[in-house]
Amino acid sequence: MQANFLESPIPAPTALDIDLTSPARFMNRELSWLRFNWRVLEEAENPRVPLLERLRFLSISAANLDEFYTVRVAGLRELALAGNVTPSIDGLTPADQLVQINANARKLMQRQQAVFIALNAQMADTNIHLLTRENLTDDDKVFLDGFFLDQVFPVLSPLAIDPAHPFPFLPNEGFALALQLSKRNGKRSLRALLPVPAQIDRFIRLPSDDGHRFLPLEELLLLHVSRLFPGYEVKGNCAFKILRDSDLEVEEEAEDLVREFEVALKRRRRGEVVRLKISKDAPSSLRSMIMSELHVTDDAVVEVDGLIGVADLGELVLDERPDLLWSPFTPRVPERVQDFEGDMFAAIRQKDMLLHHPYETFDMVVRFLAQAARDPNVVAIKQTLYRTSKKSPIVEALCEAAEDGKSVTALIELKARFDEAANIRQSRRLERAGAHVVYGFLNYKTHAKISTVVRREGEKLVTYTHFGTGNYHPITARVYTDLSLFTCDAKLGRDATKVFNYLSGYAQPDSLENLAIAPIDLKETLLARIAAEAENAITGKPASIWAKMNSLVEEDVIDALYAASKAGVKIDLIVRGICGLRPGVLGLSENIRVKSIVGRFLEHSRIVCFANGKPLPSKKAKVYISSADWMGRNLNRRVETLIEISNQTVKAQIVSQVMAANMADVAQSWVMSADGTFTREPVPDHTFAFNCHRFFMENPSLSGRGSAGASDVPQLTHTED
Repeated sequence: MQANFLESPIPAPTALDIDLTSPARFMNRELSWLRFNWRVLEEAENPRVPLLERLRFLSISAANLDEFYTVRVAGLRELALAGNVTPSIDGLTPADQLVQINANARKLMQRQQAVFIALNAQMADTNIHLLTRENLTDDDKVFLDGFFLDQVFPVLSPLAIDPAHPFPFLPNEGFALALQLSKRNGKRSLRALLPVPAQIDRFIRLPSDDGHRFLPLEELLLLHVSRLFPGYEVKGNCAFKILRDSDLEVEEEAEDLVREFEVALKRRRRGEVVRLKISKDAPSSLRSMIMSELHVTDDAVVEVDGLIGVADLGELVLDERPDLLWSPFTPRVPERVQDFEGDMFAAIRQKDMLLHHPYETFDMVVRFLAQAARDPNVVAIKQTLYRTSKKSPIVEALCEAAEDGKSVTALIELKARFDEAANIRQSRRLERAGAHVVYGFLNYKTHAKISTVVRREGEKLVTYTHFGTGNYHPITARVYTDLSLFTCDAKLGRDATKVFNYLSGYAQPDSLENLAIAPIDLKETLLARIAAEAENAITGKPASIWAKMNSLVEEDVIDALYAASKAGVKIDLIVRGICGLRPGVLGLSENIRVKSIVGRFLEHSRIVCFANGKPLPSKKAKVYISSADWMGRNLNRRVETLIEISNQTVKAQIVSQVMAANMADVAQSWVMSADGTFTREPVPDHTFAFNCHRFFMENPSLSGRGSAGASDVPQLTHTED
């Protein structure tokens, strides 16, 4: 059957009172990101989502906003303070953007508190209680007294604030209590700071015969102030949390890039404070002291009427309450791999295989490398690592292979934001095992996801290659939707080897057969394909583009899509997060639709399909998977891959399963309007709403089918010749 989203008519275009050639044709990147985080927060209010999963969405929205401030807002703030008035693509200066961001973010934080109050009440109805020190029982206090002395007191560092004890340094995301104390005899007052230790869970579980009861750690500390400051009593207190500028600046000419990053990570702890969240009822003297000592101005202060540190609520997502969580899901092992008794090389030799994570287990990627490490016929392994887990099984396999005498080359990206320290540790470990560790370019991040295994088979060497749209990270792969292409196609093997040579030796490849890479020709390839669709539309041929990505902000690509729309190309975009394009604008983008999917899994795969003169879907379509979002940084300042799919089964899987199901989704979809707002159509109770995540959980991928064949695997579209 044809997917519902494809059959639905394009809505009437909107006439906007803007100059369609001016910067107003673009949406602001930062405000678009905030709209995305509003969508995340609204999932916390979605009654179709289990209660504790809604709490998780609330926690994620808060963590997202904190990171946004420590990186994006921090950068804009530096530009504004330096007097920079260079406009963004939509025409706003850094100062203009900060005003709008702060107004929007304050509303978002207020909404987070309202959502928390509602969820907290519903949690109480299900016997999960978040207490304060005022409603503790005597038995609770006895338990907490022992817990405080054994588990908390040894970690605390109460700090007096006076001329002999200056205000201490608090790191990024530092959370503390400020106290106004007085001697019980009334002869002396004292100001003090009590940092809340991040090494202890934020919410302390209390003994309970029935249900689940928790007390916030800061409440425990206030309950035991007399143990920390004997002879004093509390006259006033407040809680506060700071966010610091966490964007790294690295000397481009650093002789030792690893050492430079180790120093830069220490600098990150000392970045300027970009936001101070403080209790709404904070005593004015404490508030003034904190602001003065941290050099914070009023515009960076957010008074919180409720819980500070909403991101910590993720601790209350309890595994022992499956009734309040998503139903369990176990990723599938592809049937073809099972047919070959787990032998990845035999399965790949049969034909190309595309796995859709997390629906097909990421363990197959780990198995691919683990088998390579132990296979005596494997002579070489090359691997990119942008983000991976702390105890990475992939790094384990690479170390094992190197120790076994195989040639192992690992390209580690030290500039992967917030994973720099982990990547440094992994690089040191690989070097000790005997692997060749390469750090790529100083000016470009290496974001491509490639792994090659060279295996001796008879008289020849065969290259097995893995291309991914996501990171080699087994933990995030449980919730990120991504694609993994396994192939022993010689052309793709040669292309991958040339990319590794480019990364390790700066030797720019002179000819790639099935691959385009940024910053060399990926953007040009996209622009050429978009222009070809426009030409097909002008000459009366079928012309359409289906694309899926996390973010779309690259100015030249957006203008190319506008031009294609005006030529008559039907364009359907699935953009999870930031979108700088205005869809459905009369005279600019009548033929462009944009939707965002926010649900159980985080949409992360990057796909683009071009009709190429035939109605989509068809065997003639040009189909690509990529590591790159359509952003300036990805297309111009990173090493990224765009892989053309030639295997017909894999192509059908991408177009007729993955893309069609995403476009057919109703249950988790938001549709973007010309003014940048997103609307989710209400789904009446007891009405079926197609959910692409549920579809993928229930149906195997086409190319992963084994001897049973793929004929009985549901497809949402028929593929035309």
